[in-house]
Amino acid sequence: MTSPLTDRSVAPYVPADGAAGPLPDHVVRAVAEIAGAAGAWCPALSPDGARVAYVTDRSGIPRLEVAAVDGTAFPVVLSGADQEVVSVAWSPDGGWLAYLVSPGGSICAELHAVRPDGSGRRLLAGADPRATVFAGSWTGPGHYVCSIAPGDGPDADVVLVDVLTGDRRVLARGGFLSVTAVSPDGRFVLARRGPRGYRHIVLADVATGEQRRILPVDAPGGLASEDGRFGPDGASVYLRASLPGPPGADRAGLVVVPLSPDGEPGEGRTVLYRPDADLDGYALGSDGTLLAVWTVDEVTELCVHALSDGALIRSVALPEPVMPGWSLAADGTTMVAELTGPRAPRGLWVVPLAEQGAPTPLPSTLPRPPCHALVPPVRYEYSAPDGMPLTGWLYVPADVHGPNRTVISFHGGPEGQERPSYSTLAQSLVAAGFTVFTPNVRGSGGFGRAFMTADDGPAREASFDDVRTTVEELVAAGIAEQGRVGAHGWSYGGYLTLVALTRWPDLFAAGVTGAGMSDLRTFFAGTEPWMAAASVTEYGDPVADRELLASLSPMTVLDRLTSPVLFAHGDRDTNVPVAESVQAHQALQALGARSELLLLRGEGHTIVDRDHVVELSAAVVSWFDRWL
Repeated sequence: MTSPLTDRSVAPYVPADGAAGPLPDHVVRAVAEIAGAAGAWCPALSPDGARVAYVTDRSGIPRLEVAAVDGTAFPVVLSGADQEVVSVAWSPDGGWLAYLVSPGGSICAELHAVRPDGSGRRLLAGADPRATVFAGSWTGPGHYVCSIAPGDGPDADVVLVDVLTGDRRVLARGGFLSVTAVSPDGRFVLARRGPRGYRHIVLADVATGEQRRILPVDAPGGLASEDGRFGPDGASVYLRASLPGPPGADRAGLVVVPLSPDGEPGEGRTVLYRPDADLDGYALGSDGTLLAVWTVDEVTELCVHALSDGALIRSVALPEPVMPGWSLAADGTTMVAELTGPRAPRGLWVVPLAEQGAPTPLPSTLPRPPCHALVPPVRYEYSAPDGMPLTGWLYVPADVHGPNRTVISFHGGPEGQERPSYSTLAQSLVAAGFTVFTPNVRGSGGFGRAFMTADDGPAREASFDDVRTTVEELVAAGIAEQGRVGAHGWSYGGYLTLVALTRWPDLFAAGVTGAGMSDLRTFFAGTEPWMAAASVTEYGDPVADRELLASLSPMTVLDRLTSPVLFAHGDRDTNVPVAESVQAHQALQALGARSELLLLRGEGHTIVDRDHVVELSAAVVSWFDRWL
């Protein structure tokens, strides 16, 4: 049976046939505390460093707030009451805040601006419901550059927006261009283009429209580069790129490329590289230093290097293991960091970058959830039969000391990565007595380029086999109890869950698939045009590889599925269209299988309303409690 559509007033989830009794009261309370914990993210410091803008869901949905860094004033909400905010950036003169809004959960974001005192709020781009705005950066007072996909094709243009007049000027077009920087004189644009796994940085000449690759394909880092910006001298470009190395050591590092006066790139030189870590982000200091954000074994390391030769100057200790976002003060001495850990939802900290001083939480930061059931996960290493090293994070309830009913939860992407950050789903399941394992199967990011592309096209079968390997490993190690293993995932993880349930029905007693593809052919036909074009290298061409897509689609073999499955989806999702869950549920119902469908009204691909997050978490816990 299909559960009723929910709205912003959420009723507890109840299984359709009522086969299982309600969860114990202490579990219900724990799930509400864990999944209902508010967070703050995407910090943007004002130019003078006195205030910080950020996104927070303390009100129930993500909104834009501004607070004093020293806590001398209460936070102020600047976004509209019905605006679901995605990100924010402060203009260099301090006069404006540009922020993206997801209208009604849609992935087709709008660009808005507002004065720091709350006045002058206005829509700048994205009024067409088919168009999608992608965040960019300020180029100067009153001018913001971003990328806009019109929605009628796969391309996106680089557009300069005048905040005062609303006028827009196209700076670069031709392909899907995601802007990363504009030169100080406005002559050149740096933009990322290309499909997933093969993106590269191009330099676009604003006057002529000509585009040039910054790095040749055969140069170190030329096969894939994700981020580019102009150096302090304006005569060079710094690129975060995947550098060559043996499998596992082909990591993202930093390359600098000189530019001639007419924008002709020279030969690149590697500035930063570590065979054991990925460079996630960086900032160029005016004092000859380089701030680097590394991910080592899925944990963040913050380091200061010399810009000249990349030598390590010092490491900066962080109070939590994962730093998804940050904003550097103009003088480079401090930052406001978005930090999270197993027991800490995303929150904001003031982090000194000098040798002295310790990080302190922003005075307006939100309290941690009071639940005592939160557990720290343990990094778990194992290997596939072909020798491929695999890892994951193991969550075990404090009172469990042997084989236990276990849920394996697959991340999205598939280029995502499981890290020891705050997981409402994993911690909610642990509070209900489940063991949880979150693996990084091949295709995940953070382990080198060869590992990330090891599931492209026909090679996806190998990543499927990693699912079976994971179950067999946990059972053999005495962690999971055979016959009482569940599969869960969201987005690509939801797709992988449905694949697992159809390929190895005897391995899993139940599954929950959230916002996942059920048929890659209908996914390509229904998703946003720019998403379809970007995904060809990942899955295959929807025309030339149609037979391959069919063979990789669980929809074509649903009759193999024997375990009960719950489908969950936001009803405004156009990234993975909601029809992907609906059609699979309907097909299973026609086969007489045990399936249910939970649609979350007003939500897109990511569930952001905290009431819905609580409802979804309770539904997942109830489902596995019922069937495991």
